[in-house]
Amino acid sequence: MSHQERLEALKTRHQALETAIAEEHAHSHPDEVRISNLKKQKLRIKDEIAGLSAH
Repeated sequence: MSHQERLEALKTRHQALETAIAEEHAHSHPDEVRISNLKKQKLRIKDEIAGLSAH
């Protein structure tokens, strides 16, 4: 996988996590543990995107 393909895949995953977080918040009783885990995953991906973009 090329550098650009990896970056695009990470951006797609980041957006999917954002959508999942929004959907969880929309529930009448959102699962805060799930939201926290999704946010942590999103942050790791954001950091990886930043690292790849810096190169």
